[in-house]
Amino acid sequence: MPKIDLAAVPARKGSGYPAAFAAPCAERIRQRLGNAGGLSDFGVNLMRLPPGSWSSQRHWHSHEDEFVHVLEGEVVLIEDQGETVLRAGDCAAFPKGSGNGHHMINRADVTAVYLEVGSRSPDDLTTCSDIDRMSANSDGRFVYRDGTPYPG
Repeated sequence: MPKIDLAAVPARKGSGYPAAFAAPCAERIRQRLGNAGGLSDFGVNLMRLPPGSWSSQRHWHSHEDEFVHVLEGEVVLIEDQGETVLRAGDCAAFPKGSGNGHHMINRADVTAVYLEVGSRSPDDLTTCSDIDRMSANSDGRFVYRDGTPYPG
């Protein structure tokens, strides 16, 4: 049956960032709805972002388009052009290869809930804008921007 039982989808708290960069995202909760539905061409995640939490480190993708749609609460989208408040019903899109580093921070007093949608290119390289880190979809490991492996 195509209907996804949200209660049965595992919820992962935190992020895959190295310990030195994980704290701002430690309280975020992600449910991989696309995986639960057996999707392989694109991913859909239900994110819960508690007050004070970041969605991610500021980043951009080389080969993946990304889209977010806020369902509840509000977040502040931070990108190269500045800050924009996104409230329930608002959405934003991030074309692949733009070089426009972005992330969201919940500065409100209630948990924000939003959908993340993105392609799943095996060639994608995620570049963090504010820290010297990159990560490839092919192995998920973090490296410095010059390609040197990151130890931790």
